[in-house]
Amino acid sequence: MRIAMLSYHTCPLATLGGKDTGGMNVYVREITRCLGEMGLHVDVFTRSQDEHVPHVLHDLGYGNRVVHVPAGPEVPMPKQELAAYLPEFVRGVSDFARQKGVQYDLIHSHYWMSGLAALDLRAEWKSPVVHMFHTLVLMKNRVAQSMEEVEGEYRLAGERKVLKEVERVVAATPAEVAQLQWLYQADVRRIVVVPPGVNLCRFYPIAVDEAREFIGVPPCGRMLLFVGRIEPLKGLDVLIEAIALMRQQGVLAQYPFCLAVIGGEPDASPEKMSAEMARIQALRQQYGLEDMVAFLGKRGQDTLAYYYSAAEAVVVPSQYESFGMVALEALACGTPVVASQVGGLAYLVQDGVNGYTVPVDDPAALAERLAQLVSNPDLRQRMSVQALAAARDYAWEKIAARLVAVYNDVLIRGVSGQ
Repeated sequence: MRIAMLSYHTCPLATLGGKDTGGMNVYVREITRCLGEMGLHVDVFTRSQDEHVPHVLHDLGYGNRVVHVPAGPEVPMPKQELAAYLPEFVRGVSDFARQKGVQYDLIHSHYWMSGLAALDLRAEWKSPVVHMFHTLVLMKNRVAQSMEEVEGEYRLAGERKVLKEVERVVAATPAEVAQLQWLYQADVRRIVVVPPGVNLCRFYPIAVDEAREFIGVPPCGRMLLFVGRIEPLKGLDVLIEAIALMRQQGVLAQYPFCLAVIGGEPDASPEKMSAEMARIQALRQQYGLEDMVAFLGKRGQDTLAYYYSAAEAVVVPSQYESFGMVALEALACGTPVVASQVGGLAYLVQDGVNGYTVPVDDPAALAERLAQLVSNPDLRQRMSVQALAAARDYAWEKIAARLVAVYNDVLIRGVSGQ
């Protein structure tokens, strides 16, 4: 089976923690590796963002390729400007397939712009399309804190078109199915739930002393950890406020710790720093937490297991998450997770078992749960055991097998209307 995997706006090889890099990058990279191990040929097509990077790379192994297709300027661009270059991207993918003499059996697209490209390629190749949205604009707009965060009608129209025309939509959780049904009036008969997975060879418990030595935390140091893009819907401001509350309540005096933040570019010049990073750093200063909150910037996937293992808990205070890859990676490292009770997080984090879930935008509730964890090593140990057990069900090998079953079913049924 030959698969054309489309990840138009972001490359699966990109360093995590940037503005447009996160769980989707991990998904595309890991599922491609797993499919290759199972004998499937996968070419991942993404827009070229750097003319100095070779257009074809074999970093994902098993003969599978990442193909950087020139479409517009070969530089990073805001997502709202990228839709204009989709026709050029489609032509580039088509030309590559023709030059290499490759015929793809199926197209697997990620995010709404890739879905639109997939529909154009389907018209040429007669290959069915399996699509994943990863995030939905109607959900993101619901939690937007300013008009700058609200995305326009162009994306909603694109999502509706993709949802209506592709052969199969893969949703991460039953919650996403409900969102598609009630907000988009989707035909649920064409939606199947297959969650993302976790690489248990990369994410596993590392001895705390070894993990702390690797990342540079003193042997007596204790920390909480946040990993993710620095944008308003990730709720980092709520976490900062929760820590300020814990200090006011005397928790920090009795159980001292720091918060490490992975993501974004904290050392950028003022004119290049994102508005959200500047806001969060100002909030840290406002609460007098400069010596307790450390911004570490981007980190590679190969180092994350050390940070997860060194942490007392990983905090995911998002206002919206379609799934929550960070939470799953932390659980696989045996680290309890405290997360907002939204989207996929409500399925991953079992309240009181492998972590805690708290209401969205509630610093007091978050502070209370974090205080329970930092003050009770026996509780953390019990939750660590349960975290490991939960993560095993999400091994990428199991998820890939479920996805291949979806592929086979779609191929049997063929292209819609054919």
